[in-house]
Amino acid sequence: MAQKIYPDAASALEGLLKDGLLIASGGFGLCGLPERLLDAVRDSGIKDLTFVSNNAGIDNEGIGKLLRTRQVRKMISSYVGENKEFERQYLSGELEVEFCPQGTLAERMRAGGAGIPGFYTKTGVGTLVAEGKESKVFNGEEYILEQGIFADLALVKGWKADTTGNVVFRKTARNFNVPAAQCGKVCVVEVEEIVEAGSLDPDCIHLPGVYVQRLFCGAPYDKKIEFRTTRTTDMG
Repeated sequence: MAQKIYPDAASALEGLLKDGLLIASGGFGLCGLPERLLDAVRDSGIKDLTFVSNNAGIDNEGIGKLLRTRQVRKMISSYVGENKEFERQYLSGELEVEFCPQGTLAERMRAGGAGIPGFYTKTGVGTLVAEGKESKVFNGEEYILEQGIFADLALVKGWKADTTGNVVFRKTARNFNVPAAQCGKVCVVEVEEIVEAGSLDPDCIHLPGVYVQRLFCGAPYDKKIEFRTTRTTDMG
């Protein structure tokens, strides 16, 4: 078995990066974000990238950093509301955006990982989402055809992994990381801890090592807060 463990993000991405890649990135807001890998992609200087991600993080975090450096040509996303630079580039015509309903986006990524080129769904029928897409009637109801996503590269953030690449995610950080990992031709994972093979409960594995080509420990991590909301307390 080829060695999967690398010392850092830059070495784990060595030989994989080039202009024009389609990259699937896990995470939801700042939760489960492959931040070390995204920083390494930014530092590499590659450009004209298409990112498949639920959103683009927030300003200057996650994919937001690559928007700042103009390395992203297109985003395939379901939510962009917390990123002002994303909004600015989209409204000014600098960034191409393919909006996709959140569940449909997850299924498009999962379908790609399963080798399924397309599937029919009712989501988006009769809306802008359906424009230009093939439709078909099943049992008297209309469905639209959505295409599976086959990414060149998947960037994933996990909690723990063993030395063979089996990965466990912690709570909601599982989010889009699993379908992102599955739809990538090559999957690179950063984790908080790497343990010996056999030490993880097989019934608790969220992402089998067969999907993971490269792995590294990115710890320590700061637990960033997307929004800090407080209230004024009347101490009187």
